[in-house]
Amino acid sequence: MTDYKQIAYKYKAYIAVGVLLLMILGIFLVGGKPDAPVETATISDDDGRAVIVINYHKIDNIFHSLSIGTADFEKQMQWLKNHGYNSITPDQLYEFVANGAELPENPILITFDDGYVDNYRNAYPIMKKYGFIGTVFVVTGYLETYPQYMTWNQAREMKENGFYIESHTVTHKSMTEASDSQILDELIKSRETIKEKLGTDANYFAYPTGTYNLHIAHLAQDAGYKAAFTIKYDAV
Repeated sequence: MTDYKQIAYKYKAYIAVGVLLLMILGIFLVGGKPDAPVETATISDDDGRAVIVINYHKIDNIFHSLSIGTADFEKQMQWLKNHGYNSITPDQLYEFVANGAELPENPILITFDDGYVDNYRNAYPIMKKYGFIGTVFVVTGYLETYPQYMTWNQAREMKENGFYIESHTVTHKSMTEASDSQILDELIKSRETIKEKLGTDANYFAYPTGTYNLHIAHLAQDAGYKAAFTIKYDAV
């Protein structure tokens, strides 16, 4: 069993600066400005090995604070490919942080929040073109409910091609504005839905709007999650 207190002590320097927060649950990360279309954070270990985490929301050509243009997204993926970056999974990141596991050269975790349909239509084929995989944190109650979000068949196809489909709650409710029962309902039901629809366990969670506290982290752990992601508000 992982000793989370020992991990937190090992990475206390990063807790202080807010880049990587390792508490009871395990991993809390991702960074950027509020509502920025691209958010990043860098995670390092004692040997100086670093992992870049990128977070996107929408990949399309509409004028929206959460959007990045499709052509711009492709340029970014091409740049990463040309500079030797290798995409990794949340499992690989977790094992790196918790157990010091080896990672490929120039590792990068590419993530998407909410589960917009353009993640499937636009981002997914571009990432396949450059040999990248990613992680999509989906709001399970939105899939097949609103047209701007993916279908479960689309999510399944992405999963079958190496992408991770993880939880971003059922309704995108801020955890700090919810009661314990509401929090657990969001955590557990979203995880159960992913299991039902895709046949896999959702072990990772992204806090809506990045809001959380240590009590909420305990609840996430109780709900079965290995690690959770938040955001660091800063310039990128």
